[in-house]
Parts: sequence; structure tokens; C-alpha cells
Amino acid sequence: MTTLDLHPNPQAAPPAARIRNHARTEIRLVMRNGEQLLLALVIPIGILVAGRFLGERVGLTMDLLAPSVLALAIYSTCFTSQAIMTGFERRYAVLERLSATPLGRSGLLAGKATAYCAISLAQVILLVIVSLALGWHPHGSAVAWVPALVSVILAMLAFGFLALAMAGRLKAEVTLGVANLVYIVGVVAGAILWPLADYPKAIRPVIAILPTAALGESLRAWGAGQTLWWPLASLFIWAILLGLLARKVFRWIS
Repeated sequence: MTTLDLHPNPQAAPPAARIRNHARTEIRLVMRNGEQLLLALVIPIGILVAGRFLGERVGLTMDLLAPSVLALAIYSTCFTSQAIMTGFERRYAVLERLSATPLGRSGLLAGKATAYCAISLAQVILLVIVSLALGWHPHGSAVAWVPALVSVILAMLAFGFLALAMAGRLKAEVTLGVANLVYIVGVVAGAILWPLADYPKAIRPVIAILPTAALGESLRAWGAGQTLWWPLASLFIWAILLGLLARKVFRWIS
């Protein structure tokens, strides 16, 4: 006689599967949000197209503009989009409820990180294709790839930690306004779109400290085939400091 055990035996999926599934959900949510698509694709592509025909009038040739827009895309996704999305998720108790599931807090953060890294990678690939179609000819050497890739990873961490610190402490509406304000300030005064050398000498040392400047200068140097190492130190310090800040101020409930 064979005895069948028909008692229910529910089990959570393996940790890797939980993180992967949550990352997919995060990606779908971002892609369905019009404001996030505006920040992720519409604005960067619009800048590239406008720069192709008007860039020389403001000192931005395609050789400078294309890597700058790549930096801008990473900044907008890992900071602005993540801050806004996380802020409203916290407001509506999504974070609180998900953290109590088998996904857990660490799995939730890992899924978010995976999602935004994947979105940034897709952004970069699409923007590189658009830039090449508009006449960009990168000169990045094999050696120049190393600091550029490391700077991108460190910048993602720094911007992501800043987003979590802001979204985990401020009200959702305040986060929305402040994140957009910081985004605009970073574009205008953060040397992410314009080279650091274009700013007045008196304020260059202050701007050079910013993580936006470090990422922008690193990618512009890579596009020109140059090797630039100082942005790595700056972004590493920012990633550590902002990571500690996020850990200290982030709250799972509003």
C-alpha cells in the first residue's frame, strides 16, 4: 500500500528566485510610470538630438555630449527615479509589508539594486546606439575602460544610497520635490552635463567634489580615450559616506 501525504507544505522560493522576481516587478513598475520614462529615456534622447544640431553653440560637441548624457542617465535613474519610487512605496506601506514577507529587508534592497542596475544598463545601451547613429565616435581605449566601469559602479552605489536616505526619511511629497530639485541642480551646476573646465575657476574646486562631477569627468575622459583616476577616489568616499547615512536615517515606515 502506498500512503499519499496530501497535507499542504507551502515553502518560500529560494532567496535568489525571490530577489530575481522582485527585481522584475520593480522594472515593470518603473517602465509603466510616465515620469520615470521621461527621466530615463525621453530627456536624455532629447538632449542628444538637440546637441547634435545645437551643441557646438554652447560648447558641447558630440564627443563631449554623448558620455555626459550617459552619466546623466545613470544619475537620473539611480537617484531621482529610485528616490521618488521608494518614497511613495514607503508612504503607502509597501516597504513595510514586503519586508515582512520571506523576501525580507535584505532581499527587498537587493531586488531594488538589481532592478535599477538593469534599467541603467538598458539605458546606456540604447543611448549609445542613439549617439552612434547621431555621429558619435568614441575613442575609449582598453585601459580607459577600467576607471570608467569602476566609476559607474561606485556612482550607482552613491546615487542609490542618497536616494534611499532621502526617501527613507522625508515625506513622499517632499522627496518628490527635493529629488527633482537636486536633479536640476546636478544638471546645471554639477558638471555632469558640462565639463568641469567650463565652470568659473573660483567654484571648480567645490563642483569637483560632487559625485556628479566625478562621474561626468570619468565618462568624458573614457570617451576621449584618456585614463582618469581621481574620480574613483571621490566616488568611493561618497559611496561610503552616503551608505552610512542611508543606514542611519532610513525608516521602513512613514
